[in-house]
Amino acid sequence: MAFTVTSNYAGKAFGQYISAALKEAKSLEGLTVLENIKYKENIRKMAGSSLVADASCDFADAGTLALTEAVLEPKNLQINVDLCKKTLLSGWEAEEMKAGAFNRTAPTFDQYVLSYFGEIIADSVEGSIWTGSGAANSGTFKGFLTAGGAFAAGGTVQVNNVGGAGTAYTAANIIAQLQFLVSSIPANVYGKEDLRIYMNMKTYRFYISAISALGYVNAYSMNGDYIPMFEGITIQPCPGMPDDKLVAAQISNLFYGTDLLSDDTNIKMLDMTQLDGSDNMRVVAKFSGGVQVGVGADSVQQD
Repeated sequence: MAFTVTSNYAGKAFGQYISAALKEAKSLEGLTVLENIKYKENIRKMAGSSLVADASCDFADAGTLALTEAVLEPKNLQINVDLCKKTLLSGWEAEEMKAGAFNRTAPTFDQYVLSYFGEIIADSVEGSIWTGSGAANSGTFKGFLTAGGAFAAGGTVQVNNVGGAGTAYTAANIIAQLQFLVSSIPANVYGKEDLRIYMNMKTYRFYISAISALGYVNAYSMNGDYIPMFEGITIQPCPGMPDDKLVAAQISNLFYGTDLLSDDTNIKMLDMTQLDGSDNMRVVAKFSGGVQVGVGADSVQQD
């Protein structure tokens, strides 16, 4: 058996930036995050019926119990970028760089670059969670709302808007849209503590405007202590969701999987001067992501 290993490891690892970046993906606050998934994770679903029967003196097997699985398979993603240190000499970083042609960058700049790429990762993950197309688009994984995505594959309840499919949300109709969504939530899910209504920031703005106009606590304004809710259900703003979409689901039924904290070499900066004599730095990031729904029929997607 032929076995070869090719490694480009050099420099110091900054694994914490992947963790910080993913925490900035706001949608993750409303999902169940599964870490350290190397390949696949089986989300087991158990459903029983007629299990409770009248008592008797004998053992009498009754009812049915079915165990099924939904597979969550994160997609491996990466960032590979070359940066020329020479271009930094005219910037504010120059004052903090040591003298000499083969100087290293200032530590503050290292932190800045890593933080910046962390934002890029967070933005990418946020968008992929809802509308990523996976194999059809490099750098994304298949999202919940994508055609053929987790919701479609999981048999999620589909509903139309009050005014018909494709209705544009406004401050004038958002209350009606939310009422229609809530009326479609399965009875066995309604009232669960972790039930959430997911919407993007544009829709959230319409909601705030409508609730303010109706007179929140007779003050006609939101205050800093306000918890966004609709008819007793907490609202989860998700910047990555598309316009004119609403989702109602339990946090415990929507999953995000990643190999996030499996090691500490997920993101790093490599100074190539000591390796090839060039004046370049390389930023290398490795991470993975994917989503899955547990019981599709317990979630509602409003188009």
